Amino acid sequence: MKHMSKYFSSICLLFSMFLVQAQETTTTKEAKEIVQEKPKSVANNTVQNVINDSIPPKTDRYGLRVGVDLYKLTRGLYDKDYKGVEFVGDFRLTKKYYLAAELGIEDKTTDDDRLNSTATGTYIKGGFDYNTYNNWLDMENIISIGLRGGFSTFSQQLNSYKIYNANQYWGEIPPIADGTKYSGLTAAWAEVVLGLKAKVFNNVFVGFSVQLKMLLANKESDNFENLYIPGFNRTYDGSFGVGFNYTVSYFIPLYKKKLIIPETEKKAPQK
Repeated sequence: MKHMSKYFSSICLLFSMFLVQAQETTTTKEAKEIVQEKPKSVANNTVQNVINDSIPPKTDRYGLRVGVDLYKLTRGLYDKDYKGVEFVGDFRLTKKYYLAAELGIEDKTTDDDRLNSTATGTYIKGGFDYNTYNNWLDMENIISIGLRGGFSTFSQQLNSYKIYNANQYWGEIPPIADGTKYSGLTAAWAEVVLGLKAKVFNNVFVGFSVQLKMLLANKESDNFENLYIPGFNRTYDGSFGVGFNYTVSYFIPLYKKKLIIPETEKKAPQK
């Protein structure tokens, strides 16, 4: 009987230990299931936040770009009738808009069939450019269309002229030297500018532009019209003119702005 009670007690002890072990196993399994049932969206958001924190935000540089027109600067090397220089500059206002200006000096001799004259003066142009090009990554290239208002103050000197002779029996009448100078002349115009600028080195840009001009005001002397207007070009007895420049410029970064991606361009979250 005594042995039977010991045997029964051993069986009870083993059974109780089995129950405790089974309870611990069940508790651990339930805890794992709770962890596994964590919403996938929370996990995805956590991973996305880690990626966003590790990648620095994209920024755009803003600053002043200054340069010179190589076409006008080098033209005097092969054209003895021309001397001039033009400085160009622009300042970035927004992602697409730039303030722009040009300042120049020109000395141009016009030699026609009947007269020879020299125009000398300065000019300034100001306006804005709109960049139509969408850059990739950190590119800063520009394909722009812009508007300018121009103003020039200058003088003209009549160097010589020829009198037309309808009777050519005695030959052509030689040119008559004059030397009369007309000062205090002014002109104003508007122009549409189509241009391109490309970054070739760090902060160094090259570009060119074509200008279509319309003369708005033109102060002339009483007996001699303006044949050439600094900054506007030849008048050709009309109100329209054209221009061209080839520039090299240097960009001076002043500050940066964080690039804001439009909602339509953001990638939809994965399900």
